[in-house]
This record gives sequence, C-alpha cells and structure tokens, in this order.
Amino acid sequence: MIQTTAEKSPAPTADEIEAVRDAGARAAAAAKELRHASDGDVVGVIRRIAALLHQEQAAILAANAEDVAKAAANGLSTGMLDRLRLDPDRLAGMAEQLEVLAATPAPPRDRPIRTLPSGERVLQRRVPVGVVGAIFEARPNVPIDLGSQVLTARSAVVMRTGAAAIGTSACLVDRAVAPALSEGGLSPDAVQLLRLPGHGVADALTTQPDLIPLVVVRGSGDVTRRLSALGARSGVQVLSHADGGGVLYVDAAADVELAEKLIRDGLDRLGVCNRLNLLLLHESLSADVVNRLQDTLSRLDIAISREPYDHPLGYEWALDAGSEATVTVAKVGGARAAAELADAETSGLAATICTTDPVAAQTFLDSYGGTAVLWNTSTRLVDGFKMLGLPETGINVDRTLGPRGPVTFPDLGMRQFLVVPADAPGYGD
Repeated sequence: MIQTTAEKSPAPTADEIEAVRDAGARAAAAAKELRHASDGDVVGVIRRIAALLHQEQAAILAANAEDVAKAAANGLSTGMLDRLRLDPDRLAGMAEQLEVLAATPAPPRDRPIRTLPSGERVLQRRVPVGVVGAIFEARPNVPIDLGSQVLTARSAVVMRTGAAAIGTSACLVDRAVAPALSEGGLSPDAVQLLRLPGHGVADALTTQPDLIPLVVVRGSGDVTRRLSALGARSGVQVLSHADGGGVLYVDAAADVELAEKLIRDGLDRLGVCNRLNLLLLHESLSADVVNRLQDTLSRLDIAISREPYDHPLGYEWALDAGSEATVTVAKVGGARAAAELADAETSGLAATICTTDPVAAQTFLDSYGGTAVLWNTSTRLVDGFKMLGLPETGINVDRTLGPRGPVTFPDLGMRQFLVVPADAPGYGD
C-alpha cells in the first residue's frame, strides 16, 4: 500500500479551540513560575519523574497494554504498534534517560559577545520560549522525553497525542509528571495533555501564536506537513519531523562484513524513522558481494524493492502498513552520486557510508546535506539520547535556520541580547 495525500481536516470546533486556549493560558501562567525556578528545583522534579516511572510501572504498563490491544483491533500497522508498545525495559530506559538529563549541567545562560568602545559589555542570553505545543502519534515515550526537555528549558508544554496512545500518555502525565511537579513545588499545569480526540485539536494547537508560539510536530507524512504549513500561515513556528528514512551507501571499498552488520543494525526496529530505508550499492560491487548483502536482508525477512520502482526512491517503508519489512535497493556510481541522490530523493534525516577508503568517505561526508552524515555507523545512532546523551523532542529535518537533527533542551530557547555596564557583576563572568 503506497501512502496517499492526507485529506483536509475539518476546521476545529469552538470546543476544541476553547480547550486549547484554556490549556495554553494555564501553561503560560506556569511558565512564568518556571522561568524563575532554580536548577535544583527542576532537577529534583526530573529525578522524581524517573522514580515514579519505576513506582507506577504496573499501572503504566496496564494502560499501555489496553492501548495496544485497542490499536491492534483497529488495524494499526505493525510499525506503529511497535512505536506504541511499552515493556519493562523500555520504561526503565525512559527513567534512565531522565537520570542522565538530571545529571547534565545546564549550559551557561549568558555568553559574552564583545565590549563596546564606550565600555559597555554585550552578552547573548538564552531565554525560555514560554509555552511550547507538541503533537505526536502513537509514541507513549514522548510525554516524558518532550516534557522533561521543555521543563529543563524553563518552558511549559501543551501536548496532543493520537487516540492510540492517549491512555498511556494520560497515565504517564497523571501518575508521574504531575505528581513530581506538585511535590517539587511547581505547577502541574507546566505539562499538560489535551485529551480530546480528533484532528481539530491538533489544528487548534498550531494556530494560537499569542499563547503557544512554538509547536513541535513529531510524526510523519502528509499530516505533519499540513500542520507545518498551517502553523506558518498562523504565525506559529513549527519544528516538524514530517519524514524519515535512513540511507546506507555501500562503497566499492566497503568491508562486506561491516556492511552486513550495518544492515542488521539498521533494521532492528522497523517502525522508527532512523531505520535503514534505502540501500545504495556501488555499481562495481561484485555479484558475490551483492548476493551476500541481499541474503542478509532475506535472513531478516526483509523484502527488496528493485527497479522499476512504483514509488519514489526515498519512499518511507516504516509508514506503509503491511510493507514495513521492505528496503529499497539501488545502484550508484560513487560516493558523491550516492550522497547527492540521498539529498534529492529522501527526507534528509541521515545517511551513512560504509567504506575503508578515507577519500570516498570524505567525499560522501562533504556532499550530503541532511541533518546527520555518518561513516561506518548505522543511521540508528541518529537519536538524541544515543548521539547527544539527552532525550530528544524529535528530529527536525527542515532545511532552514534553527535546530536541525535531534532537538534537545538547549535548542528550546530564544536569543536575547544584553548590554550592561562594564563593571556590572555576575554577567558572563
């Protein structure tokens, strides 16, 4: 089944708009409080959320099992079910990421720029956004990942999830996030989950620039692109993750055993955005090598899409219900051609080259313009926690100014300039 363009959503109802604006107003009030919270206060909340994930494990997993059962009965695809499902190990991993975040020193708020001829000092300061909106699909880890990042950035967040994940998401907010905020002396309104079904809520969330100036849209495909355009027309900045799909280029000088490993590593989960999606093979590779790589895919029960294609070359298989276990294979003439093809035909999320030739590697690294480019490493590494040591709010693939790739809490701030007297103490010292 090939993806089709999403139909236009009905306009938000008055009730949906009112719910979003009410949440935004309460979040704005909480954000003013958060702006003046100490590092210790916020770190304490993050650590308490981690503890509550362990303490409330049974309730969280029960809510998730109910969500998964309903979603499976409603025909949710295998890849999306994988995103939706929690187990003790995944829940423990979420708690571990919070502990790492809590132990991460905050970057300096002020950065000296220059001293003016008249003696005043110019500094650049990172200030909170205030309220961040968030829209995501069947991803129950996102309320924790995104909520913790926004809190650390001293902003509040209003979240909307798809119907498939709403039970788990509500349980996480009600049993872990809100209690941790209250116990830490901060308003639970700082992390809110909208619980109305329907796409109108998402539309309403991206059209309130006076209350929610920034929205993170963590999803894939046409719906996310539509929300990005809607936000732009409304004056809301949208950090979108509309498309994914990792690229692996196997060069003429590749270590074949390593290439086989990168294929296996890139397909350990089929429903994630940074999985192997497009496999590019140098046209000079021998038939024996090509057969070995294709056999590796076969042993993983992965189907191969070959020429002539009935889809765009960078078509994202993770979103194709029933065909997630597919990889597109194509031949290219060399490293530069591979990088340029990946640029032109895919989302630009990530591409890797497998080669022992440093010249070919340098050519590939210098020619690819996506958010992350790698040498002899799987694109599955392109993840906030794996690559940067921090949970992420999502991976932004926009080719514009602003944060690209995995977005973490230092990215969720605005630039402000300060000019202070030369002898003013405590500014950038």
